[in-house]
Amino acid sequence: MSLNFYQDQPHACSYLSGRQARNLYPDPNKPASKHLYSHLIQHGFRRSGDHIYRPFCAECSSCVPVRIDIAQFKPNRSQKRCLKRNQDVQTKIHPAEFNPIHFELYERYLAGRHLGGGMDNPTPSSYTNFLTSSWCDSAFLEFWLENKLIGVAVTDFVFNGASAFYTFFDPDLAKRSLGTFAILKQIELAKNYDLSWLYLGYWIAESPKMSYKTNFSGLEGYYTDWQKLDKKL
Repeated sequence: MSLNFYQDQPHACSYLSGRQARNLYPDPNKPASKHLYSHLIQHGFRRSGDHIYRPFCAECSSCVPVRIDIAQFKPNRSQKRCLKRNQDVQTKIHPAEFNPIHFELYERYLAGRHLGGGMDNPTPSSYTNFLTSSWCDSAFLEFWLENKLIGVAVTDFVFNGASAFYTFFDPDLAKRSLGTFAILKQIELAKNYDLSWLYLGYWIAESPKMSYKTNFSGLEGYYTDWQKLDKKL
């Protein structure tokens, strides 16, 4: 199947201040599907709600798509401590649909971790439009501490892989490193489903907020093809 791509107009970069960004989109007249996304994610694309996109800036190539080779991943000491610290956390898989308990935690997370980041004051509609998709095979991986929901990892499933789409958690539990814990549990989920990859979105060397991604072994980056990222660091 042939597919045309379209580029949007320059806009302020949401990752690096003072820069302009542009995104590439597949033909909106072609229906999106898990099959199409499974192909495009292998070439650096991501989704936001129902939309598939990829940063495509003429003068910047800072956004590097990254994924973990599940077979090559081995937890380091810090990650082993994270798992031990959270051994009292119960994991459940929930359908990718609106849940008021999830939404309340999402509001608290944004207020505590991303205040002023452009996602303030979310509504149930904006939340659903961002996290869920009518065509994507997704699940909400829940983290429970006794009877309290403390985290949710939105996970997409593609051919031979999973994608860590978005994670939100209790901002008062910073010592538990729930962001790292969520990735470790998604790696575990991918192993259980006999999948080869966990896609982590984009890594930007100049962005301290994204440095955590390079802490995971087996990391690959997409340039003209997938390469072991440790050779680039």
